[in-house]
Amino acid sequence: MESRDNAGMADPVLPHHRAAASMWGQGGRSYDDISYGLSDALAHAAQRLSAKPHEEILDVATGTGWSARNVARTAARVTAVDISAELLSAAEELSAHISPRIGFQLADAERLPFADGSFDGVISTFGIIFAQDQKRAAAELARVCRQGGRVSLATWPPVGSVEKFLGVIGKYSDAPPPPASPLAWGDPDHVGKLLGSDFELTFEPGINNAYHPSVDHIWEWYTRGFGPLRQLAESLDPDRREELRADINAYHSHYQTDAGLHVRAGVYYRPGDKALSGAFTSTMATEPSSNRSE
Repeated sequence: MESRDNAGMADPVLPHHRAAASMWGQGGRSYDDISYGLSDALAHAAQRLSAKPHEEILDVATGTGWSARNVARTAARVTAVDISAELLSAAEELSAHISPRIGFQLADAERLPFADGSFDGVISTFGIIFAQDQKRAAAELARVCRQGGRVSLATWPPVGSVEKFLGVIGKYSDAPPPPASPLAWGDPDHVGKLLGSDFELTFEPGINNAYHPSVDHIWEWYTRGFGPLRQLAESLDPDRREELRADINAYHSHYQTDAGLHVRAGVYYRPGDKALSGAFTSTMATEPSSNRSE
């Protein structure tokens, strides 16, 4: 796997992503608990990538390395990048037992430090969707994937449970909205504009299941490991924080069952092949009709 020449690049994270890097990094090792709750979707995307032994695979926006470890089960050689040094530190610790060793590297999805066609496959699970310049990130994803290689993405639908959850958070945040919604990656038409010139796109729906004993448990879980919610909660005065907690708990109470919370979320996946004419399979998920998501 050949590195791209990025001489003179003091910080591999682009300036417009540095605040996000700090925010996501606040979860640290506890962000791995968030990935655990998304493990249905992460396993689905990795299995659709179908990496083979000794292939070179890139995981973009790896977080604490859950999807990188999933792919490494196939004996592929995995490189995993993220904009958060804190998450990468946790990923390295959590992945120390993996063989072949996963190579973790600080890098930005909009400026990947790898030569054209470096990888046999690329995966990103709820990661590349947060890049501010979606066209640039999509172009980088296509650039580093070799002809005949494969790509697998997991994204959220633009309307539904995750949209509602993010809406609750947004109600309490003064941060400006991103230039383009991360959930746009769940719109097949939009993804076609981003990747259709390089890949032949197909989409596969799926459902992620997560289980928690109570709304209090999931609140503590997310305010510990989910950087955006942790940062927001810590920025609020006590009264406002309790209002946020009440709204988050009310949102999750819809998932109550006799056994506890069963949170179901629709996901879209995209696994596939890149050919000279472009081939790319996409897996995305339809929204459950009777449930909302985390």
